[in-house]
Amino acid sequence: ILISDIIPITFLLSIASSYCVIVLLKQYNHCKMTLTFLCCVSLQWNLVCDNDWKAPLTTSLFFVGVLLGSFISGQLSDKFGRKAILFATMGVQTGFSFLQIFSISWEMFTVLFLIVGMGQISNYVVAFILGTEILGKSVRIIFSTLGVCIFFAIGYMLLPLFAYFIREWRMLLLALTVPGVCCIPLWWFIPESPRWLISQGRFKEAEAILQKAAKTNRIPAPTIILNPVDVEDLKAKQHQGVFLDLFRSRNIAIMTFMSLLLWMFTSIGYFGLSLSTPNLHGDAYFNCFLSAVVEVPAYVIAWLLLRVLPRRYTIAGTLFLGGGVILFIQLIPPDLHILSLILVMLGKFGVTSAFSMLYVYTAELYPTIVRNMAVGSTSMSSRVGSVIAPYFVFLSAYGKFLPYILMGGLTLLIAILTLFLPESYGKPLPETFDEMQQIKG
Repeated sequence: ILISDIIPITFLLSIASSYCVIVLLKQYNHCKMTLTFLCCVSLQWNLVCDNDWKAPLTTSLFFVGVLLGSFISGQLSDKFGRKAILFATMGVQTGFSFLQIFSISWEMFTVLFLIVGMGQISNYVVAFILGTEILGKSVRIIFSTLGVCIFFAIGYMLLPLFAYFIREWRMLLLALTVPGVCCIPLWWFIPESPRWLISQGRFKEAEAILQKAAKTNRIPAPTIILNPVDVEDLKAKQHQGVFLDLFRSRNIAIMTFMSLLLWMFTSIGYFGLSLSTPNLHGDAYFNCFLSAVVEVPAYVIAWLLLRVLPRRYTIAGTLFLGGGVILFIQLIPPDLHILSLILVMLGKFGVTSAFSMLYVYTAELYPTIVRNMAVGSTSMSSRVGSVIAPYFVFLSAYGKFLPYILMGGLTLLIAILTLFLPESYGKPLPETFDEMQQIKG
């Protein structure tokens, strides 16, 4: 409906993603005095040698915050509105990031980091929901597949640029909180979701937004857009599924279990590769920047493949590509650093492409009554994977290629399992569980 709103919404996502990847430049080799920052968190509180376990724990606790935020963001936005929660959680993310600057201990820094994670995922999810609800069908597809992902990558790319020129971690955090303050004026440009307003019985407010949208797009609109009686009848016919519906039969239970593994293992590969870029040979900032840049073509290719090829073969193929090069990177001679870097980026390309397809694929597998619940529940397992991922990177202390062997092996395993899932390409979205059962795998 409101094409112009795609820019401010995705700008918000860009800022959010900057915080999401703030941990990417953290080094794990400080005992060898390989320093990235002039004054870094690990040296600030002696997170080295015997205390080196605290470094991956810091990152994992951030993702624990992401996991917790995933639980509450949907419920809060359903109760208080998309727009209010979007800006409230942006405020939480920005405010607590600013408070981290004044941390006097590792414990204080970590607790604040956990809260930042809660705010980050909450405004990301709510912005995604708001965008899909206020944009027209054609723009909505572009927004959900390309807009969100590419602007996430832009925020990802900005981080190493910020960190390269600002080597003191407190000043870096300060620089990363400023854009959040700049988002305040967007409150007057981004509307509330008309769908949410209708669900709350606030028909006049919803009509006002739709009238404004029609005027902006130069489309004539009827005097009365919403008939309250018809809307109430529609709401009365809606039924809500429960979590156990995802396991109501053997076939559906197996599909759900495999989807949970698919999300979790893909997440481990994605975040494991993202967090390990500083440990690659060469400049840590440049490697991190490359890791972000490679996501842009990955998202574009994924979008193109989804338009013309079957889902499970496309996802499995990109996972085979990613997992294969990650697993066999250990065979590259140590002096061929550039080739190793290329292979890691190729692996990141494959895993990122697969990750971006999971939302679409999962939504197509389940019927309308539990579709949102299925996507939310299965994507939740990816948060578990992100909590585990930092410890895969930490294993490099015991063997340079050990993280890649484990990540590559898991990625190849889930690629094989994906081939046994049902195919949804070219089929109408299932409306009932009976229709879902007809999609064989």
